[in-house]
Amino acid sequence: MSLAKPSLLIALLFAAQVQAQTPVATPSTAGTMVIVPAFGEVKHANDEATVTFSAEEHDKDKAKAAERVNRKMKEGTEILRKLDPRAEFKTMGYYTYPVYPENPQPPRPVDGVVKPPVPVAWRVGQYLEMKTTNLASLPKTAAGAQKVVAISGIHFGLSPATLKRVDDQRISETYKNLNERIVSIAAAMGRKPADAALETVDFEGSGQYVGNQQEMAAPQMARMHAKGGAADAMTEPSFEPGETTLQMRLVGKVKFK
Repeated sequence: MSLAKPSLLIALLFAAQVQAQTPVATPSTAGTMVIVPAFGEVKHANDEATVTFSAEEHDKDKAKAAERVNRKMKEGTEILRKLDPRAEFKTMGYYTYPVYPENPQPPRPVDGVVKPPVPVAWRVGQYLEMKTTNLASLPKTAAGAQKVVAISGIHFGLSPATLKRVDDQRISETYKNLNERIVSIAAAMGRKPADAALETVDFEGSGQYVGNQQEMAAPQMARMHAKGGAADAMTEPSFEPGETTLQMRLVGKVKFK
């Protein structure tokens, strides 16, 4: 009876040692489907400017106000075309509306008829949009036009040719990020990248495979506003075109052999 106890103890210790040395089985990753989100971002200096010029007049005589606006806008357009012959121009709007007294008296009926209020003046204005890639001469061009018309707004962005080139880079960077993440995921799963087969690529990142998708960022525009008036000598304005950031998100569907 006393000899059985040591034998039993030795047997138990041996079984525990064998069990400790036996490797724990890992789950098989064969046939595993993996959803891989990827992200790409490209920045580029802005090379196009869209400037909005305006002319506005206020007069009791509507025709006189319109005549001055027409003259200013014609002169301003001629200056702009001369300083930047390659620029594109487009009329954005022409408006005419009455100006009434700030504290109008209540209308009184005359012969039982209430007459509408009479305007004390008229406000007439026009907008002109200029699009150019000649950013080096833009301060000089703007200053020349400000002798006659005012700058009501300006924003910078990418020209169509540059935007196409940057968009190609954005797609390439995003796809590159996808491949890098597939390699990292394969290593974490103890698999080779060659074992991963890319079945689907969603360049819209629509969220069909992964929720909470980030929307593709729109190009960031540098904006500023300035005012100008008639003058014999106009100091050139200062502009900082800034840069545009293009982003893209895609989702890849990968299956391991």
